[in-house]
Amino acid sequence: MRRILAVTAVAAVTASTALGLTSGSASAVPRSKPGPSAMGHFKHLVVIYEENHSFDNLFGGWGKVNGKSVNGIGSHGYAARSTQVDASGAPYGGLLQLDVNLTSPPLPGDCGTVTRADGTTADSHFTNSPFNINAYIAPEDKTCPPANLFAANGVLKDSPGALAGGCTRDIVHRFYNEQFQLHGGRMDRYTLGSDAAGLTQGYYDTKGLPVYEYLHGPGAPKYVVADHFFQGAFGGSFLNHQFLVAARAPVWTGWTPAAQAHSVLDANGMPAATPLYANPTPGDNALTQACPDPTVVFGATGGRACGDVAVNTVQPFSQPYSPGTADAKRLPAIDDAVYPNIGDELSAKGVSWNWYSGGWDNAAGNVAGPGWTNGSTPGICTDPDHKASDTYPYCAGNLFQFHHQPLNYFANFGEGQPGRAHLKDEQAFIAAVQNGALPSVSFVKPYGAENEHPGYASTENGEAHLVDLLQAIENGPQARNTLVVVTYDEFGGQWDHVRPPGQGKRATPGPHDVYGPSTRIPALVIGRSLKHSAVDSTSYDTTSILATIERTYHLKPLDATYHRDARVHDLSHALRAAGIRTR
Repeated sequence: MRRILAVTAVAAVTASTALGLTSGSASAVPRSKPGPSAMGHFKHLVVIYEENHSFDNLFGGWGKVNGKSVNGIGSHGYAARSTQVDASGAPYGGLLQLDVNLTSPPLPGDCGTVTRADGTTADSHFTNSPFNINAYIAPEDKTCPPANLFAANGVLKDSPGALAGGCTRDIVHRFYNEQFQLHGGRMDRYTLGSDAAGLTQGYYDTKGLPVYEYLHGPGAPKYVVADHFFQGAFGGSFLNHQFLVAARAPVWTGWTPAAQAHSVLDANGMPAATPLYANPTPGDNALTQACPDPTVVFGATGGRACGDVAVNTVQPFSQPYSPGTADAKRLPAIDDAVYPNIGDELSAKGVSWNWYSGGWDNAAGNVAGPGWTNGSTPGICTDPDHKASDTYPYCAGNLFQFHHQPLNYFANFGEGQPGRAHLKDEQAFIAAVQNGALPSVSFVKPYGAENEHPGYASTENGEAHLVDLLQAIENGPQARNTLVVVTYDEFGGQWDHVRPPGQGKRATPGPHDVYGPSTRIPALVIGRSLKHSAVDSTSYDTTSILATIERTYHLKPLDATYHRDARVHDLSHALRAAGIRTR
């Protein structure tokens, strides 16, 4: 598939009164030209949305930029908050590992003994501290699974069929799990609350990453590292994609017990059991916990979100969705008029924009689209990468992720609806870059094999694709007035030492509520016409991207309940750090 370039909790409220902004049509509109604004002189914004890494995990070793240190490995609080504890609060003697390339055996168990939740013990080769993954799994190692294989504990190095890229196993990243892991800002339960145990403490050699090498190579554009950028919401990809386009979590309208169950929390706020945490009655489900008043569908109780709100992965009602998913298991289409999104807001204002996704044309059945690779035989998906359960013309690739397409959950973007024209394949983005035809706002979502998600993708392969995208933009005719934001949807289950807003008395300042923000994630602001590279330690979260767009084009904030996108910093601070005048 790689084809590029030969507040604190509020009182519970009902959904009908929580939100009420309206949005306009999403039909095609001419390009808008912003003046000096949150985007400075830039006329095109490109947001590249990667997958599942915390800041320390990926960018912790960045070092200095123009003499200023990036807040990473060795910074204040790093060592103190890295020690992981068990359910009693006692530090582990070592880190339990489950990835087949990190276990003991075959590595010597010389760093202490760990007791699992079931009472059994295991020797560990890893001290209770962060460790360099690349010392055990190199970027070129054949540890990545074939596209049609799920390997729960990873792929043994050089085993038959293994692919190059230095993949690890996946790590759980879910809504209430992460709140448990944060432990009120102590940052010491990541390992306890993880299905991958001690892998949470792993980090990569930052200066060996393709994006680091590119940005420090000859002719590279200037950049800003935003080292206090947090994922917008607790948990995983589905919810954080919703925060990227709507700054809120979707209510499951018309919910019934036959659909998705509410989550059930134990006394510690944990909905699940892990290898190191015993929970006899796990209830980790798609929806938030039930509210005490069953008529409330969007609220809070006990300091945590409650109601009929989808927070963990669910499928959209419109195609494309995971083949075979029953109607009752798919989120009813979100009413754009009640719960607006940035796409409809941009269109109503006359601002050109698109969401570009790798593999979209195949998954959505766009047989005439630039990304279609499934031939011209009606009824047959001919690309060998397509899912075996696909029904033509919906020929999604094996690693196409349906829940990474947030606008497809909204009614105005369903099949046959006006907004659908704004959902395009990544190949259309490449063509727009090359032809100097970028819209004012572009969101780019790489295909699964190229998005860096642990378990089925790797940092090496994903960042190689990221660099291809960046090179295409920076070599294109619109490079000097194009601003690129590269960030990640969420932490992927991996530890970070910086306390997010709302997590403890010494938390990072910033707006917060019962949905987040949460773990710090990597973020870069890149532009050919930035004056110099810099570090920006302004407190941001995912909705800062929305705030930047809203303030540039004079749009109303989207979150009418917690007002997150009205309260966060926009990225003008990063531009000023790089010498660009804004507003």
